[in-house]
Amino acid sequence: MARKTLVLAETRDGQLRHVSFEAIAAGRQIADGGEVVAVLCGDDVAGFADALGHYGADRVVVVENEALKYYTPDGYKQAWQRVIETEAPEAIVMGHTAVGKDLSAGLAARLDSALVSDVTAIETGNGDPLFIRPIYSGKAFEKKRVKEGLIFITIRPNNIPALEKDETRPTTVDRLDVPISGLRTVVKQVVKKSTGGVDLTEAKVIVSGGRGVKSADGFKPLKELADVLGGAVGASRGACDAGYCDYSLQIGQTGKVVTPDLYIACGISGAIQHLAGMSNSKVIVAINKDPDANIFNVADYGIVGDLFEIVPLLTKYFKEVLQEA
Repeated sequence: MARKTLVLAETRDGQLRHVSFEAIAAGRQIADGGEVVAVLCGDDVAGFADALGHYGADRVVVVENEALKYYTPDGYKQAWQRVIETEAPEAIVMGHTAVGKDLSAGLAARLDSALVSDVTAIETGNGDPLFIRPIYSGKAFEKKRVKEGLIFITIRPNNIPALEKDETRPTTVDRLDVPISGLRTVVKQVVKKSTGGVDLTEAKVIVSGGRGVKSADGFKPLKELADVLGGAVGASRGACDAGYCDYSLQIGQTGKVVTPDLYIACGISGAIQHLAGMSNSKVIVAINKDPDANIFNVADYGIVGDLFEIVPLLTKYFKEVLQEA
């Protein structure tokens, strides 16, 4: 059954987030031959339309308004409600990000529609699509099917591969004028604690530290390794609670959930709360002095030893290998 599917094209720091392209790929699966429409909301975002078309969007709807420069629930819900009224979709796909989780839940409640969140895979071919999502902190998976009505889906980053980029794909752009009014919240400025680096939730490689790093300076060799591998630095809650790093780096049940291609855990014991946030990583490497640490139970590769000796050796080795490549 062909379904018109809308996709949230999410931007951050003046760039499209990669999960937007993954959402388009998910949208194509759900659409089953129907039209996939990417939706861009913001102040000056029309320039991203071509990229969305290159990654598989049939059409791009652009809603530009100064009030949409920064995300606010009221502003984006007004814009999206107008888009939904105009496009009349059967399904809507968003990234399982801070924006996607908030916006999808608010719209689904307002429209009395179904919402399946944190989807990691989609099965098609037998009528309505089947959505697969982890439950019980990743210990099990459930399959959900929505048989009628508008469906909202959020997909976990790094799980559904984006389509191959094709710059020959034509991009059709429609502009939609939506007046935004009555905002209860207005964001004047966003001040960040840190700038640059790879987005933790979308990183393909993550080097993460726990209490075993012993101090804020202990994260320096981890940062060097992450930079060499083009990855991001994460942390356990224990390291954050100890003041070694900011809570924005926290991975786990009460932090970020990540699924990189490679996760290197340094000085992390493997508490169940931390495993809930990273156990679905494709390859897990654990470095810990304690051979009985729980992290080794989920690791694909384990190194028993001092992280301050091993991490610099890994950094040196990867530098040499990458220079030769």
